[in-house]
Formats: sequence, structure tokens, C-alpha cells
Amino acid sequence: MDNINIKKLAKELNISTSTISRAFNGNTDINKDTKERILAYAKQHNYLPNHYASNLRDKKTNTLAVIVPEIANDFFSQAINGIEEVARKKGFYILLYRTDDVFEKEVSFVNYLNNGKADGIIMSVSGEASDHNYLRQLEKNMCLLFFSTAFTRILRPPK
Repeated sequence: MDNINIKKLAKELNISTSTISRAFNGNTDINKDTKERILAYAKQHNYLPNHYASNLRDKKTNTLAVIVPEIANDFFSQAINGIEEVARKKGFYILLYRTDDVFEKEVSFVNYLNNGKADGIIMSVSGEASDHNYLRQLEKNMCLLFFSTAFTRILRPPK
């Protein structure tokens, strides 16, 4: 079966797409035999759930963006290692963006990420500019953590 998707899988197994979804999400209100049949058939046909679709539905990506001016600096490389380790343990992935301390790159990355690409941003702001008002738009949508060698500050979106 070419280009298998959840609808084709459901049709082949004569069950609903929601049952297939429950099987992949570890839901307990599905018969054990049905779940095993779904997972075995899916594996046989190289089917993997579309996490982008579920991310859209759940409005959650399990992804954190890390924006730093450079990675060669020992402080930032250690910070990235620590962030990745903690994020992984909590079920998150990280996206790493390097700005080269260029303000325009920083703004570009933040604007890109503000469209639901990440659940939060951990960043060290550019030393190139003093006006970081463009970050105010993010306060409404996601958690921000600012860090540098001198300080750490967390901004959370209002509930």
C-alpha cells in the first residue's frame, strides 16, 4: 500500500480513524487485541502518525527554540547541552538558532517561531540593539526565557 495515511489504514482494518488514533496515543479505552492489530498492521506498512496534524489539533509542538548569538562560546555551548538534556527528559525537542549577534536574524527567527512552530523560546538577546519591543508580541502566545552570562528572566503568557 503506497502513501498510507490514517484514513487508508482505517479503511483497510475496517475501524474508525479515532480508534487508530487512540491506539497510537496509548489511550486505555481501546481493546488490547484491536490495538495490537492496528500497531502490527501499521508497522508492516511503515505507517507513522502525522505528528504535525496532532500538533495543530492540540496546539502544542513539544518543541522549544533556543536562540543564541554563538555556539563556540563555552557558556552558550554548556547552556545548549543543559537545555537539551532537560528538554529531552521532559519530552521536548529543541530547535537551535544562531544569530551571530545580528539583530535582524534574531527578529527573523522570532517572527518565524511566533507562528506556532515552538511552545516556547529560550534566548540570549542580541547585544547589537537596545530596542527589543518586537518580543512583546510573543508574551501573548508562548513562554519566553531570557538568559545571558549576567541574568535570567522568564516571561509567561497570561492565562
